[in-house]
This record gives sequence, C-alpha cells and structure tokens, in this order.
Amino acid sequence: MSPETPMLPTLHGISLAGDPRNLPRALMDSFGEFGFALVTDHGIAPALIARAWDLTAQLFAQPDAVKRRGHVPGKGGARGYTPFRTEIAKGATVHDLKEFWHVGRDLPAGHPLTHSMPPNVWPEAPDGFAGTFRALFAEFDRIGAQILAYLATALGLAPDWFDAAIDEGNSVLRLLHYPPIDDAPEGAIRAGAHEDINLITLLLGAEEAGLELLARDGQWVEVIPPPGALAVNIGDMLQRLTNHVLPSTTHRVRNPSGERARFSRYSMPFFLHLRSDFVIRTLPGCVTPDNPDRYPNPITADEYLQQRLREIGLLPS
Repeated sequence: MSPETPMLPTLHGISLAGDPRNLPRALMDSFGEFGFALVTDHGIAPALIARAWDLTAQLFAQPDAVKRRGHVPGKGGARGYTPFRTEIAKGATVHDLKEFWHVGRDLPAGHPLTHSMPPNVWPEAPDGFAGTFRALFAEFDRIGAQILAYLATALGLAPDWFDAAIDEGNSVLRLLHYPPIDDAPEGAIRAGAHEDINLITLLLGAEEAGLELLARDGQWVEVIPPPGALAVNIGDMLQRLTNHVLPSTTHRVRNPSGERARFSRYSMPFFLHLRSDFVIRTLPGCVTPDNPDRYPNPITADEYLQQRLREIGLLPS
C-alpha cells in the first residue's frame, strides 16, 4: 500500500445479522463519518455470487465486435454494453479505463415507467446470463431496502418510509471490467474521482485492491472489506434528500502497479435508485438553523438522473 493511501482502521464490517436495535445507529455513524459502510452477513448465496463472477469474466472476454452488439446508442448506457473509455467522471478531462454492462429492472409491457426504464438487453452468450443476474438483482433489491429501513429509523422516519419511494425504482446492476493497464493516456485511471448519482450503492468486488474514498481530512483511504462483504456508499440523491446529513463521499478506483497492472479487475455495483417519478424534496427533519435547506427547489428523480448522465458523458450535453 502506498504512503498516500493509509488504511482506515475504524471502518469495520457491520453485520446485518446483528441486533436490529443497534443497526440504525451503527450504519448512521459509519455513513455519517465516511459516506461508506462495510456490510457483512448480507445473505446473498455464495454460489450465486460465484456464478455471477464467472459469467462476468466470460462476457467481457468476448471480442469487442460481439460485445458491441449489446450497445444501445443514445440511451445513456441504461441497458446493455457501454464500450471502453466512454464514461468520464464529472469535471474530469480524460475518460475512465473501463467497460461495463447494465442490467435493469424488468417491467411489463405498457408499464407507465417504461419511458425512463427501457427493456433489458441480454447477450447471446454466455448461457444462463439473464437468469443469474435477475436473481442477483433481486438480492441487491432486498438488501438495499433493508439498509434503507435502518437509515429511515435513524433519521426519525417510519422504517417503511423508503418503501414507496423505491418501489419499481430505476435501479441498475453494473457489471464492470477494468482491463489490464497497457498504454493508458496521461492522467487516465480506472475510475476517476466521483460521487454516485443514486440513493445508495451496494458493491461486490471491492476486495480487489484499488477502491479508495476521500476522507474528511483530504486523504485518500483504501477501502478493504472483509471477504464477501458489501461496500455500501451514499449517493447524491440521498445526500440531497437528507440535506447532507448523509454525505455522498468522493471515491475512485486507482490504477494498479507492478505485476497487478497485467490483470483485469471486476466489480459489481448495484445503484439503488428512486422511482423515476419520485419528487426529491428535502426531508424536514434534516433542516435546522445550523443546516438550512440547500435544495429549496424539488426535482424528480428522473430529471436529476438525466442531468447527471449528461455531466458524465453518457448522454449528449
């Protein structure tokens, strides 16, 4: 580990199998200080996770021309394949060294939210892809709702406050591939410093070195979850909803050095989103004389999403 990326010994795993009376405060304290929490005992079957990793590696090992059959131009990468060096962090000048595939929520034909949530794009190969990632999507949905219920309690809301807000939400499971580093453009890294757009992000794959968060003292800190744990972070939508009581923390994926530069890195973030038609309006309990409302003008979740997708290069500005 390099000198500029010290470990953060106080960022410990929080077990979802622990006493539910203690979990709201434990999660709130971790998110409030770091914008991140490391969640263990989440209940996703190891066999499902192993199958998902295997299929992800097979997917990205295919020729570029085959992967590009899953690319849907003009849709902001909402579904299917987004080619290497397409996405750029807000405010950055070089594109990220990554490619990815998006899996979204399946909606029935004629559903009123299909204008913002298009049908999934499934690759022809590998076999079992759609079934595996539908199952994993449902597991992330379950765990995300559980974490939000604990956060609602900590915020003085009813535990089910987020249920209607995320019902049929525009969540996305991203399968990420960072290829080996060969001849990267100057200043390019695997994922530039950024904040996530959504409510919360649940990440599998952070055990592979590279993920760092920007601590309150301005130091980059490596995130090292226990084996099999989820790294969970606050997104900008929840930061806005809570008037920064829950902060969205800047993070990045730095390039590996030495021998590790010759290897691919894979991860699976689940971006848990609000319903597209949900109106993001500051929670009254998060407004105080010392923390006045930063966002007096409400905005729908879809309007906010489209605005941010333009900023990161996935939609034309």
